[in-house]
This record gives sequence, structure tokens and C-alpha cells, in this order.
Amino acid sequence: MEILNRKAKHDYFIEEVYEAGIALTGTEIKSIRSGNCNIKDCYGIIRNHEVYLLNMYIAPYKEGNIFNHEESRSRKLLLHKKEIKKLEDAIQLKGLTLVPIKLYFKENRLKVSLGVCRGKKDYDKRESMKDRDMKREALKNIKNYY
Repeated sequence: MEILNRKAKHDYFIEEVYEAGIALTGTEIKSIRSGNCNIKDCYGIIRNHEVYLLNMYIAPYKEGNIFNHEESRSRKLLLHKKEIKKLEDAIQLKGLTLVPIKLYFKENRLKVSLGVCRGKKDYDKRESMKDRDMKREALKNIKNYY
């Protein structure tokens, strides 16, 4: 099961991608396994040499009791110290943004693909939409030919 952030590829140029683990509680992981998660408006920040995801929405677990979690708390990402240093340099020097691209399970552990992104302007978005439409038309013409 994968949870994708389709808006990320539309709004940003993705320059680098890092794989990170997420520190979660028990009810959060159960809710994600049932598909009740949204990373569309989510972004990453670096605080005290640690990386956090903000605005990641995880719906409360139905079977949870008083130990249920908050819906959109900040969640810590698990990265190596060298990777965090590279991310800090990219954010501070180049003015880039950390955007989660997708959530997925790898050997029963939840991972997030964290993209180091540069924002697109409106004319960049129009150009990428035009390229996508041209590729779609070319593929459609090839299928109709055979």
C-alpha cells in the first residue's frame, strides 16, 4: 500500500529524494494501515538538528480508546546525521523545501520518500502540463496505429 502526494510533482521540481523512517505511536500505524492518512499539505522542517513532518493528517483509529493520537501533530523523521546535515545545507543555502512524496511499507516498517524540492512558477506548471499532454497524445496515436 502506498500513499502518494500527487501535488508534489505538480508544484515542485524534485532535486533529491531521501528515504526516512517515521516515529509513530501504535494507533497511528494502525490507522495508516487501514488507509486513513493524507500527506497533501505536509512539509518538513529541521529543528535542533532533527527533521520533523508538519501537517501530516492521520485519522483517529476507530478501535482506539483513551490512548488515541492527535490527528496532525508534528512527527519526527529518522535519518542519519550526515543526511540531516545535507538537508540543512540545501534548505539554508539554496532555499529549497522538504516535501514528502510518498508513504510506503518496507519490511513492515513505514517509510517516507522525502524530496528536496524547488518550487515551480506558473509558467513551469503550464509547460509540464503541455509536455504531459503531448506524451499522452503520442501514446494514444501509437496505440490507434496498431
